[in-house]
Amino acid sequence: MKILDVVGARPQFIKIAPVLRAIAYHNQENPDHRILEVLVHTGQHYDYEMSQVFFDELNLKTPDYHLGIGSGSHGYQTGEMLKAIEKVLLVEKPDLVMVYGDTNSTLAGALAAAKLHIPVAHVEAGLRSFNKYMPEEINRVLTDHLSEFLFCPTQAAVENLHREAITKGVYLVGDVMYDAAIEYLALAEKKSHILERLSLKTKGYALATVHRAESTDDPKRLEAIFAGLKAVAQDGLKVILPLHPRTRKQVQSLGLSLDSLNVIEPISYLDMILLEKNAKVILTDSGGVQKEAFFFRVPCVTFREETEWVETVESGWNVLVGYDVEKIVVAALNAQQGRRDFWPYGDGKTAVKIINLLSKK
Repeated sequence: MKILDVVGARPQFIKIAPVLRAIAYHNQENPDHRILEVLVHTGQHYDYEMSQVFFDELNLKTPDYHLGIGSGSHGYQTGEMLKAIEKVLLVEKPDLVMVYGDTNSTLAGALAAAKLHIPVAHVEAGLRSFNKYMPEEINRVLTDHLSEFLFCPTQAAVENLHREAITKGVYLVGDVMYDAAIEYLALAEKKSHILERLSLKTKGYALATVHRAESTDDPKRLEAIFAGLKAVAQDGLKVILPLHPRTRKQVQSLGLSLDSLNVIEPISYLDMILLEKNAKVILTDSGGVQKEAFFFRVPCVTFREETEWVETVESGWNVLVGYDVEKIVVAALNAQQGRRDFWPYGDGKTAVKIINLLSKK
């Protein structure tokens, strides 16, 4: 069996790490039924801090194909990826194409495969924010409807698919990001020195991330987020902000002040999960960071009106504040822990379950 994996953005590099390890384990245990894996990197994220550092740190194989697409509008980026991935598929002729999450790389990989009648497997299927203004929502809905194997992280994701009449090929397997968090936290605690480097004390700071287009491309929303972060910092809670390149560009364009904030460059996965685990509160618009906050039992404040990770809100670990400055400040300074008797994200063996299911097809 030949599986072709398509990745392109930093969350996908994290998600694929457990899957690649599960394939290696399968091949070791089943030498007569090996899985041949081909890795395609679209180049959606391309700076060292946004891409190569993850391959180095997570000990991932060098991509078999690096398409070098780079940045651009959604239509341009997705179209260029679609053309380039199609060429790879015609050469490699895989039995299956596996895509991850909700990025333009995800949709391009699924479209290219489906048009060539190659089965698609979607890891992290069934998520819905029900906000069609989010490009990620468009990507995930279309990818699910193109897929033959839908690997859902939660029961809510399964139910979302059933409401859209998708019932065949749906599997509740858990969350591969939890697999990665378990596997790499111990390594982070050994290798990362980010707390010492930034002179941080455990539970003595807030960690913030801002990168989604719906936040960065709307001046009023971005201004409100940064006003909220500055107010939190001025109230005495140190705010650590690894600044995404797109966000930095927009901040500079709008002339927003970063005074009071501890702004740092984008950081590696090991540094990130160590900062997350030891934060007093996390403020973010990222889906993955919301989950990681839940994994590490850290209260989260989310700059969105809705979330696809509804379990984090229902369990009390996550608060949605939209783009309201006062709500951001109140939620951050009064962050509370949620329920500890609720765990919807699997047992940390999601990748193994996925590969076991595919190997039997």
